[in-house]
Amino acid sequence: MRYGTSAVVALAFTASLVTAPTASAATPRCDTQPIRTALKALEHVGASGISVTVKSPHCGVWNGGIGLADLKTGRKVVGNEHSRIASNTKTWVATVVLQLVGEGKLKLDDTVDDHLPGLIRTEHYDGRKITIRQLLQHTSGLPDYLDAWDDLEAHRWEHMEPLETVRQTLKLPPPDDRNRDGFAYSNTNYNLAGMIVTKVTGRSIACEIEQRIIEPLGLRETYWPGDRTTIPKPDMRGYVDRAGQLADKTEWNTSGAGASGALISTGADATAFWSALFAGKLLAPAQLAEMKRTVPDSFPGEHYGLGVERYEKAPGFVTWGHSGHMESGHKFRNAVTDDGKRAVTLLIGSESFDSDKVDSIIGDLIRDLR
Repeated sequence: MRYGTSAVVALAFTASLVTAPTASAATPRCDTQPIRTALKALEHVGASGISVTVKSPHCGVWNGGIGLADLKTGRKVVGNEHSRIASNTKTWVATVVLQLVGEGKLKLDDTVDDHLPGLIRTEHYDGRKITIRQLLQHTSGLPDYLDAWDDLEAHRWEHMEPLETVRQTLKLPPPDDRNRDGFAYSNTNYNLAGMIVTKVTGRSIACEIEQRIIEPLGLRETYWPGDRTTIPKPDMRGYVDRAGQLADKTEWNTSGAGASGALISTGADATAFWSALFAGKLLAPAQLAEMKRTVPDSFPGEHYGLGVERYEKAPGFVTWGHSGHMESGHKFRNAVTDDGKRAVTLLIGSESFDSDKVDSIIGDLIRDLR
């Protein structure tokens, strides 16, 4: 879908943010053609603006942008913008849970009731029968707390505790979109996982992500916002479609999203996290293997592990990632190879665009990177 906006979509590539190894006769040169091809194609997907980060062995880390970060001021995307990464947060949370499993403080087959006794005990739902693995893999059978709201924007400025979202969930009927493997995507699962982390460690999931991921990796631009409704500068403004017009909904209290989607980050920081994760720097081999054990999800040909989505854009070529969508209009797309050496991260400023085309561009780009 293309937007009827007076803003001219612009291409910006920030050479100063490129880190590339020096080429020698024995070292293959950095080939930027796949990146340039992808950036050109992204101009035509209908997004207000896209921050692009690309990592490859020969080219290092590239940051650039397509379009506008702010339609009102005409500020161009240059690749260093902060944005809500939404459900990509789930991978960070799953990483913390699996670290705790590696430390012997949790088991994937522990039930919700083992750590939050009596919380889930209704006609339809029983915490004694729901495991941590099922929470992380969306096979718990719990509905999404967002389904309890007809108008999400009516709650835009409200503070909400994770416990409140769980209690909303328990009033809903079981989801009717579970596939035969039991998969049904639900944000409630991860808010529960975050609550279990707090119960086990005595610290919030925000503190655990800070201490276990953000600080060790030196991610200086990644934040847990709490009740903060604004995004640090420079920001990627978020736009939603209202009767064919783009409305700026950047400011939002995402406290209710919690462990299911609260994090704010940049393309560079998110890429560093995903690269470290799949390079084995955050999880022991046994826990990383558990993360990669998948079931079919709701999209044909795609599978879901423990907080990760498995993509196979071409036969035998596997990448991993986790998409994200926030009510503020921000969207997130990424892919990383199994060894963490190649990665593509997109922070997208508008909720509507040609999603299939974007996925195809990401697939082609990460396949062709060297």
